[in-house]
Amino acid sequence: MTLGSFLVLLLIAAICGSLGQSLVGYSVGGCLISGVVGLIGAYVGMLVAGALHLPELFAIDIGGERFPIIWSIIGSAIFAAVLGLINRTIRGPRYIE
Repeated sequence: MTLGSFLVLLLIAAICGSLGQSLVGYSVGGCLISGVVGLIGAYVGMLVAGALHLPELFAIDIGGERFPIIWSIIGSAIFAAVLGLINRTIRGPRYIE
């Protein structure tokens, strides 16, 4: 994998991570953190798809590596939701009624 293909992969992962975070309504951080959430989300999404025996949906090939777009968005949403729940239990609720 070349540097250019890695940067393209990181850009697509950042977009998928941002979409997953916006679905949940919890943002972890900026653009770089969204890329990391997208990459972790792709891994989480493929674990979920493999456990449920689901097919790989809308995967693109970048530099010889396949990147699952749909599972990355779903995995990013799951990962961001878990991070949001952990953050809420550590810091407590944001709004006091």
